[in-house]
Amino acid sequence: MSKGRVPGMLTLEELREAIDQGEIETVLAVFPDMYGRLMGKRITSHFFLDHVVEGGYHACDYLLAADIEMDPVPGYAYASWEKGYGDFHCVPDLSTLRWASWLPNTALVLCDVESESGERPVEVAPRRMLQRQLQRAREAGFTVMAGSEIEFYVFDDSYAAAKNKNYHNLQPMGYYVEDYHIFQGTKEDPLVGAIVRALDGSGVPVEFSKGEWGPGQQEINLEYSEVLIQADRNVVYKHAAKEIAFEQDRAVTFMSKWDETLAGSSMHVHISLWDGNGNPAFPGDNQMGPVHASDTFGWFLGGWMKHTPALTALYAPYVTSYKRYQAGSFAPTGIAWSFDNRTAGFRVVGHGPSLRIECRIPGADANPYLVYAAALAAGLDGVENRIEPPPIFEGDIYQSDDLPHVPMSLVEATAEYERSQFVRAALGHDVFNHYLHFIKTEQRKFDEVVTCWERARFFERV
Repeated sequence: MSKGRVPGMLTLEELREAIDQGEIETVLAVFPDMYGRLMGKRITSHFFLDHVVEGGYHACDYLLAADIEMDPVPGYAYASWEKGYGDFHCVPDLSTLRWASWLPNTALVLCDVESESGERPVEVAPRRMLQRQLQRAREAGFTVMAGSEIEFYVFDDSYAAAKNKNYHNLQPMGYYVEDYHIFQGTKEDPLVGAIVRALDGSGVPVEFSKGEWGPGQQEINLEYSEVLIQADRNVVYKHAAKEIAFEQDRAVTFMSKWDETLAGSSMHVHISLWDGNGNPAFPGDNQMGPVHASDTFGWFLGGWMKHTPALTALYAPYVTSYKRYQAGSFAPTGIAWSFDNRTAGFRVVGHGPSLRIECRIPGADANPYLVYAAALAAGLDGVENRIEPPPIFEGDIYQSDDLPHVPMSLVEATAEYERSQFVRAALGHDVFNHYLHFIKTEQRKFDEVVTCWERARFFERV
């Protein structure tokens, strides 16, 4: 499965050499927060080598207990005013060291988050949550391979201009549906092409970009890899895309639904298991419609599907996320599996070694670490407990009324999450409660706001 050295990645010795030659002056030492944003510090290259490589650095623990506005949210057991909002310890994972090729003279490294003393990992950190599920997979004898398809919209407006417009009447770079359109892709290539080239030069190898089913909507597909590497690449991709757009006085958004009249943006995730000898674990002799699969494949699919309602809050973590789930929109509404059927929440694709499960439920706004941690927790439970999937579905799933459905609101998804003993056990009690509070806080923050829609509807007429 190894493809050798990835261009754009750096060893520690290569970093030293680049620093000595004046090619790198700054190292971004970062970690993902609960929203999947990169947080951390810009560290001078000499200080990084002399102190941070071995000793790490400290940051405030409120970064894993704050909302998207950086408001310290009461009610978290992990960090609070009562506990004084102390520090945690950020330890560079040197296997993630890479050029940040879209920035001048800059490298980037992802960090793991530990307690202030460095004695134990911070379990509520998103990267740690995925690492725990990967440990379960390794103990079961599996390597997990994954790929993500993350969509986004591109705009001629800058971020500042969009804010000054109160995010109304924005101008996408396209004005018609551009799915697979090469001409429209050419118009958008000054931005999208710059993102692709920057990713390829930063250890995030790209397969392709393409127009999507909305005006100004694009998708960049990264090469598949081991799942933790894939999640790391996903957050670098989203971060770099925003910074490159900013430099061009443009904007991109990964909102799962930025306009109710247009297609939503998804994060389709592909997962396959491989055994300890590097052989694919999904192909086999079981006939499941047109799919020839192993017991492992069926059980992983069965567990993933069974626990979908309880885990949707991690696939779709915001109130707005649920506005994407509409019939006839290429976003799923029913929990069913099918072969190469884009109306299915679980679309099975490939044959033989390429056989894999594509889950179409997560949105582009989701935190990749939480998405993959949730998917693995569910699928591995299926393998452990031999959970069989339902029969394959054929036809238009949007027209079926007798299937279980994807939760259609954050309220519904939160209730499913909260009542699930499986999720509590899979994530651990403290992590479960931490993210339950995160989800409820997102709903509370929305419920407190009077929206533009409400003012336009009621201001004059009630």
